[in-house]
Amino acid sequence: MKETNVNGDGGNRLRILLAGQGQADLNHLRNLLLRAGAERIKIDCVQTREETRSHLRESKYDLLLVDYPEGNEGVRHWLRDPDGTEVRIPAVFLGDYFNHGGMEAAIQAAACNQTEGCKRIAPCLALYVLGGIEAHLKQRQQRTSEEALQKLRRSVEQSPDLVMITNSAGLLEYVNPAFEKLTGYTSAEVIGQTLGILKSDQQSGELYEEMWNTVLSGKVFHGTVMNRKKNGETFIIEKAITPMRNPGGQITHFISTGRDITDQRKLESQIHQSQKMDAIGLLAGGVAHDFNNLLLVISAYAELVLDSLGAEDPSRKKIDEIITATRRAAELTRQLLAFGRKQMQSLRVLDLNTVVGEIANMLPRLIGEDIQLAFVPGRDLVKVKADPAQIEQVVMNLATNARDAMPRGGRLTIETSNVTLDQAYVQKHMVVPAGEYVLLAVSDSGDGIPAEHLNHIFEPFYTTKEAGKGTGLGLATAYGIVKQSEGFIWVYSEPGLGTTFKIYLPRVHRASEVELHSLTRPGSPRGRETVLLVEDEAAVRASTNEFLVRCGYTVVTAENGVDALRVSRNYGGPIDLMISDVVMPKMSGPQLAAQLVAERPAMKTLFVSGYAENTILQHGNIDVTARFLSKPFSLSTLANKIREVVETSEILAGAAASS
Repeated sequence: MKETNVNGDGGNRLRILLAGQGQADLNHLRNLLLRAGAERIKIDCVQTREETRSHLRESKYDLLLVDYPEGNEGVRHWLRDPDGTEVRIPAVFLGDYFNHGGMEAAIQAAACNQTEGCKRIAPCLALYVLGGIEAHLKQRQQRTSEEALQKLRRSVEQSPDLVMITNSAGLLEYVNPAFEKLTGYTSAEVIGQTLGILKSDQQSGELYEEMWNTVLSGKVFHGTVMNRKKNGETFIIEKAITPMRNPGGQITHFISTGRDITDQRKLESQIHQSQKMDAIGLLAGGVAHDFNNLLLVISAYAELVLDSLGAEDPSRKKIDEIITATRRAAELTRQLLAFGRKQMQSLRVLDLNTVVGEIANMLPRLIGEDIQLAFVPGRDLVKVKADPAQIEQVVMNLATNARDAMPRGGRLTIETSNVTLDQAYVQKHMVVPAGEYVLLAVSDSGDGIPAEHLNHIFEPFYTTKEAGKGTGLGLATAYGIVKQSEGFIWVYSEPGLGTTFKIYLPRVHRASEVELHSLTRPGSPRGRETVLLVEDEAAVRASTNEFLVRCGYTVVTAENGVDALRVSRNYGGPIDLMISDVVMPKMSGPQLAAQLVAERPAMKTLFVSGYAENTILQHGNIDVTARFLSKPFSLSTLANKIREVVETSEILAGAAASS
């Protein structure tokens, strides 16, 4: 072939127009092409399509080289002007769809005359150009591969998940920074070790056997593993181990990845525990009604028998024991209902400092002289809405628990403060919504609670105390009361470092407190009013009727709401008070009261029930504080409540008449 090298300027140099996106790449390719000598090649560089067309219109070039990533839209797109005219010139595109054969043809067309033999007196210019382009493409490919490897390495290095690579024998060859951060081991400490360095005693050996049997068979292992950090702490990871094969198909390495799900499992455990407590609470509330009715019958007849005995009768002691036993059983029921968040509440807007301060004055007698008590009230404490009697019960239960944890004496600290729980706290305690709360913290310096007991301490009848020294209901009751008050309770404890219970009660922004004063008198006050007694349990109805008659009341009875309407309409005299069960067949107590009040507007109403709070409130709007008694109750309590309802109504009526 004979080199033609005929150019537009009449010289002997091959003129090349080089179009590219990056200046560095253009210079690199230009330098490679100029190895044939600047006297043989002249190269102009441009960076856009517009510059390319402008140069082609103004000057004559032998070859166009386009080094654009998106230069695959075709030669015509680059060479055609907007008016449709097209410059004809050999062109090579070095983009993604590079055509090696087309490149050789274009370079030969630009640099050689193939119709005559090649009488070379100098190195072949076409080969120089071809070699320069191939060297440029090879170096670019190498650079691209290196960049991809660097990107892959950075992905592994910066991954939040653990990445480990072992050889075929299971010896570690690489761990990423996430592994070092989570486990506490440095790369130098674990390279050459097996993954067994993370093995914990809490993980069964069968899992590890299954793991290696799976990957050695060429399959991918997926599983959840409990591992151990360098400092001895355990953590849970979702793990995958993938066999890595060489081109011959042989397993040479294993790639292990893991995601830390320890916090996720803790949150799941909290939710599961909460659901379990709710289920037990539902069970407790379900048995309350029948059990309370039975207790009321036993205690009522015991009181009636006791009233009929002389002061010196030897049977009085036995009857007293029966009454005491029924009261203890009633307290047990109340504790179960409190745990299940089913106990009737008398809610007030409270200053927790005042309530807890009064309780703190009584605690020294409960906890003993060898325990130092400190009450630290918070400044400018906001109000909460709760039942003060229940708050007292919670503090007493926690103080009793703390006392038992400090048999050799110690320190009990009760603190209050305003707190705001943000999203960071909520992420760790999923069941607690963010917001403003009042914190009541009870801390002791006792023995602490072992980790294996922490998830069970709020369960009813769960106790670590010796037989006969605890019912297992103290903390369960506290848990139920706090949850019923729309609050949350958490425990923090370590063996030997004491225990802290933290109770979060939602703050009240605007509220006014209404104090209701009971008219309780000692004994069983008498009366002369007429009482309509509505009770579906025959035994309860009979015992209550007998007691009310003894107290001087005129009593008419009905076994349900429909029967009560009939009795009331057939009774010609006035009815001063209706005592009605809340939940009854055919018609509920509130429904009955709504109808009878329209017929007898002067009649007062007192509701009684052994059902849980949620069930009661479903049957109407009950005034829990002033016009309700929770079964079981003593007959003297009933007598006092009757006088309170009747006389409070008379006082209010008199005040209205004088105003």
